[in-house]
Amino acid sequence: MSRLQNNLSRAEYARNQLVEAIQTGRLKPGDRVREVELTQWLNISRTPIREALNKLENEGLVTALPHRGMVVTELDYQAVMELYQMREVLESTAAGLAAKHACDAEKAALQDILHLQEAEIDNPEVQAQQNRLFHNAIYHAAHNRYLLQSLNSLKHALILLGATTYQIPGRAEVALAEHKALVNAICKNDSAAAETAMKKHIQAAQRARIMLINQVFT
Repeated sequence: MSRLQNNLSRAEYARNQLVEAIQTGRLKPGDRVREVELTQWLNISRTPIREALNKLENEGLVTALPHRGMVVTELDYQAVMELYQMREVLESTAAGLAAKHACDAEKAALQDILHLQEAEIDNPEVQAQQNRLFHNAIYHAAHNRYLLQSLNSLKHALILLGATTYQIPGRAEVALAEHKALVNAICKNDSAAAETAMKKHIQAAQRARIMLINQVFT
């Protein structure tokens, strides 16, 4: 492997580790991201770390602030609301297309995720992970590369939302029922029903996010 290839692979490794740290809450919005600390944590040199941070900045996951340096990007309340508005538009379109184009294997994969969610209904972390897989599976089942590009950009912002709404009592059961309605529509090739089910699901997710922001469930 050439030095350039090695740096690129290390940069990608660093980028993936940082994304996971943000996603799991190890790095929270507003936290400083220092190169020297990252080199110690990941045990790699500063060059790939710097390249990884540049990529994350381009993706909007970290932001360079005066007098503070690089920090994990914080979403204000309005940004969160706008994000859910875009989710409703893009993901309902994806659900409708998935109902038209999903193959039998893709439908079976969605059913498998539902079974895993049902089996781990009391585990918020597993629920959040399976939820990401569920939505990603629908994105790909839509079979539209341009829509997928838009949804992948949206996923970067979703990482910044912070704590999962699955910690809200009862949210896992409600979300599972919403997912089942979605899969049922997709398996029946009912595009209109799939779009409607996804819109309701995202709207419910937005309400849960507002509850979490305001901590009104405690």
